[in-house]
Amino acid sequence: MKKWFLAIILLLAVGALAACGGSDSKDQSSEGATGEESKEIKLGATAGPYSDMLKKAIIPGLEEKGYKVEVIEFSDYIQLNKALDNGDIQANLFQHTIYLENFAKENKMDLTGLISVPTAPMGIYSNTYKSIDEIEDGATITVPNDPTNAARAFNTLEDQGLIKLDEGADPLTVSEKDIAENKKNLVFQPIEAGQLPRSVESADLAAVPGNFALAAKMDLLSALALEEMDDKYRNVVAVKTANKDSQLSKDIKEVVESEGFEKVIDEEFKGFGKPDWMTK
Repeated sequence: MKKWFLAIILLLAVGALAACGGSDSKDQSSEGATGEESKEIKLGATAGPYSDMLKKAIIPGLEEKGYKVEVIEFSDYIQLNKALDNGDIQANLFQHTIYLENFAKENKMDLTGLISVPTAPMGIYSNTYKSIDEIEDGATITVPNDPTNAARAFNTLEDQGLIKLDEGADPLTVSEKDIAENKKNLVFQPIEAGQLPRSVESADLAAVPGNFALAAKMDLLSALALEEMDDKYRNVVAVKTANKDSQLSKDIKEVVESEGFEKVIDEEFKGFGKPDWMTK
C-alpha cells in the first residue's frame, strides 16, 4: 500500500511540474506574440502628398526595420489627432507645429511633433503675369482668410519686395493691418483657402498654400514665387508625448534622417521646402 501511495504521489508531482512547464511555455509564447504585435503599427495622414510621403519615403524604411505598417487616411484634421490621442494610430503626418500646439492646448491633448519633414510651400500663382517683375500697380491678389495662412502670404509678399511689414510685427501673426508699405498698391481679397486654386482664373494673383495647390493638381514649380517657409509651418510627424522616446519614435526619426528618405523627396516631391535640419 505504501508503494502504491508513493507512486500516486510521484505521479501527481510529475503532472504538476508538467503543468507548470506548460504554463511557463505558454506565457513565453504570449510575450513573444506581444513583442511581434508591437511591430504592427498604424500611421495616419490626409489623402494626398503626405499620405504619399508616408507610403513612398517613410514606410519602406520602417519595413526594413521589421515593422508591418498600415496607413489610415482621414479627411478630417480633428479626427486625425483624436485617433492619435486615443491610440488608434501610433503617429500622424499632416499638420505643422503651430496647428499641432494650438490644437493640443485647446483640446487638452498631450501630443508632440517628433520631426519636421519637407513641406509643400505657399506659392504666388498667376495666369496674368509670368514673373514678379511684371506685376502692375493695383493688381488684385487673393489671400487666405484664416490668420495662420494669411500671415504666410504676407511674409511671402514681403520676401518678394511687393510689400513692407511693420518691423515690430510678429511674422507668425502678421495681417493686412501690419502692412507699412504696399509698393504696388495690391488689392487684397481674403477667401477660403480651399477656393484659392480656382481664384487664379479670376484674380491677377493668388497666394495658394501648397497642400491646396497640390490637391488642385497645380505644379508647385509653376508659381511666380515660393514661400521661404519658417520651420514652424513645416509639417511634422506627431506622436503622443508619452511615446516620444519609444523605439518606434526613434526608428521613425532614423528613417526620416536617412539618405534614402531624402533621395525619395528629391525624386518624388519636387518643390517641397526642406526643414533647416536637412539643409545645414
